[in-house]
Amino acid sequence: MAKQKIEITNLDLRLIDFFRRTFIPFARFSIFLIFFWFGFIKLLGLSPASPLAEALTAKTVGMQYFDALFYVLAVIECVIGILFLFPKATRIVIPLLMFHMLIVCSPLVLVPEYTWQQFGVPTLEGQYIIKNAVVVATAIGIAASTRPLSLKR
Repeated sequence: MAKQKIEITNLDLRLIDFFRRTFIPFARFSIFLIFFWFGFIKLLGLSPASPLAEALTAKTVGMQYFDALFYVLAVIECVIGILFLFPKATRIVIPLLMFHMLIVCSPLVLVPEYTWQQFGVPTLEGQYIIKNAVVVATAIGIAASTRPLSLKR
């Protein structure tokens, strides 16, 4: 029984070590994949988020700006994705990501008719937006792994 406990403990330690070593690279690639892919399909005019983006634009700055703003958003998403692949870009990409999140999460408040079926029950679009909390948490984990400037040389 004691030997079995040692083997399980050893396996547990090895798994924890594996996850510590692979979390940051996997997290960086995952954010790249999501942002680059979603930005790219926006650039191609294939994004299912277009109606929601149109509603947000109409409610805020006006539809005359939709095409330009949607294109800029798509490019920013691609850039965010690419920057996450480079650890030295972390201090640049984290604020860019947070600014992006303010924009893409704003429909929860600004166009609730697209994001909520009723109080506390999101639409599919609302669920899509709320899941950005996982992206933010992952980005925080990446930022937390960044070495402080005072320790670099």
